[in-house]
Amino acid sequence: MENPQDLLQFLDLDRVPVAIVVMIVGLVGARLLTGFLEDLAERFAGRRLLFKKIAALSRFGIYVAAFVITASSVLVLESEAMLALTGTIGLALGFAFKDLLASLMAGVILLFDEPFQVGDRVSFGGYYGEITEIGLRSVRMVTLDDNLVTIPNSKFLSESSASANAGALDCMVVIPFYLAAAEDFARARALIEEATATSRFVFLDKPLVTLVSDEFMGERFVTIIRVKAYVFDARFEKSFASDVTERVKVALAGAGIRTPDRQYRDLELNHGRETPP
Repeated sequence: MENPQDLLQFLDLDRVPVAIVVMIVGLVGARLLTGFLEDLAERFAGRRLLFKKIAALSRFGIYVAAFVITASSVLVLESEAMLALTGTIGLALGFAFKDLLASLMAGVILLFDEPFQVGDRVSFGGYYGEITEIGLRSVRMVTLDDNLVTIPNSKFLSESSASANAGALDCMVVIPFYLAAAEDFARARALIEEATATSRFVFLDKPLVTLVSDEFMGERFVTIIRVKAYVFDARFEKSFASDVTERVKVALAGAGIRTPDRQYRDLELNHGRETPP
């Protein structure tokens, strides 16, 4: 094509307004449908992840359909020359927008391969939070500090990610408790299990497990009791950990079971030195 104006012969200019309308309707429709499904997800917490997954797939489908309809309306696909032109344009766009196209293809892979889903709690690249959107170009994550992190889709194809709940509404939470090595760990373990099992956030349809180990912390030998339990909704992960920790601290203090720092203060007092602040 020596003259750029020759490209106009492959365009049906009369259909350009229709194509613009289709694009606008597609964008608005995707937003409205996504908003409706997100509202349903918040109203029906038990089906939240399902509605979020449907919203992500629907948005992607609408965008693809709008693009196909727009391209087929405007382009005149009648001659071999047009096919050759299409290949040339596609090659040029591939070089010009290779990063964008890589993200688009990665978005398709993420939606169908499902290493994680919208609503999952995911660790990636030093960030941890809830996946709120899997778009055509990027994934959006809201961290526990309420920061919005935008990550290009292509990053997830070359780096590792970890999902805490893997598509389920419930999520495992591991909470460690530290005791002075000489304390009654069996009594402490019973108190920790009771505090965890009676938390308003616990999901008892899955097992509650406690693990006991003795480890060095600095120059001291301590007993660590780790409780592994499920919260009924991943969004309450930190609330669950906070609730259990508060209840365990009260229970241990009431039973006279010391933590390493309390043992250290007692030793300092017994030796007649000032208790550290």
